[in-house]
Amino acid sequence: MHTEIEIVARRGRSPRVAASGGLALRRTGPESAHLISTAATPLGGDTIAVRVSVEAGAVLHLRTVAATIALPSADRVDSSSEWTIEVADGGRLHLDPEPIVVAGGAHHRTTTRVVAQPAATVIIAEHAQLGRLAELPEHVVRARWEGSLRVDIGGGPVLRHRLSLGGTGHRAASSVVRYPDTRPSEVSSDAYAARLELARPPGVNGATLTTALAPTTTRARTLCDDLDLAPMAL
Repeated sequence: MHTEIEIVARRGRSPRVAASGGLALRRTGPESAHLISTAATPLGGDTIAVRVSVEAGAVLHLRTVAATIALPSADRVDSSSEWTIEVADGGRLHLDPEPIVVAGGAHHRTTTRVVAQPAATVIIAEHAQLGRLAELPEHVVRARWEGSLRVDIGGGPVLRHRLSLGGTGHRAASSVVRYPDTRPSEVSSDAYAARLELARPPGVNGATLTTALAPTTTRARTLCDDLDLAPMAL
């Protein structure tokens, strides 16, 4: 199954939405919306494409109603989701979906591409976990997740980041990209978590990437929150 979602946020109006496939979108406020599953997706072979455009002066808080479960199908184990995001000057976006949970035997790839203007405000979170709660360890080790995040601001590269989970290492990861953010880098002294300053092209404010690895997304999100305590600026 191929799923496509397009969301356009405009100043003073509710978000404009077009959807097909296994996801729908519900407007939950004048500046907020939630993605909702309408079918079992992603299964092996499924692709999900989400396009988000935040126009000048618009504000969008985008979330999901529940965690997304990636499952293998009879023919394939791989699935993918791709986010393409544009934020204009004066636009403000907060994207914070519930985790993608990759079941044993499934492989899921998430790709996020962000193009923002210098006067935009962008906060993008991502959470992933290998294995469902009751899955046996021998099944969980066959799950794989890969996340790729590319951020350009003002026409210049700010972030090129790739993270993989699989095998016998950490089972969960959380990350938060925040722009603008001029705080210095900070590394947790007792956990796999860090907030890093990102590249700053000419004419662009500072940005940060906070990342945490842990046994569960609940723990990873807590570690991220401990380092990413800046108030929501939208």
